[in-house]
Amino acid sequence: MKQIAVFLLCLMLASCQYFDVQKTSSEAILKKELKTFNWKEVDSYPSFKTCDTLQSKLDAKQCFETTLANHISSKLQEQTIIVSQDINDTILLSLLISEKGELVINAIEIDSVTTLEIPEIKTIITNSLDTLPTIYPAIKRGQQVKSQFKLPIVLRVN
Repeated sequence: MKQIAVFLLCLMLASCQYFDVQKTSSEAILKKELKTFNWKEVDSYPSFKTCDTLQSKLDAKQCFETTLANHISSKLQEQTIIVSQDINDTILLSLLISEKGELVINAIEIDSVTTLEIPEIKTIITNSLDTLPTIYPAIKRGQQVKSQFKLPIVLRVN
């Protein structure tokens, strides 16, 4: 009887999955961790030195976009633009800021009437972006990352 009890005890211990150890590879942990990220959000948006003092993420984003739009607008106002008809257009800039803080224009969407009236508008906008102050890139989990956004520029010429 004791032999049967010992045999059953050994059988139970041997069949128990309590002692099984699962090995988890670093790749599996990495894949699981990457799925938890929200890739559309960053911890801090790109910024200029003037926007660094703002604590709120939303305020910092608005400061960056406002500073960028004001810089482009001031460069456009410095130009002497002569048109034959009034222009009231919104130019949509698609921009990419690299992890090194370099600004690249992906696309400029301009109405055809504006392009006919002001053929050098793309050159003016591109040149204005070349004179921007230093841009600090976006940060995600302590790493500098690329960020992409669209910036509307309202253009009114009478």
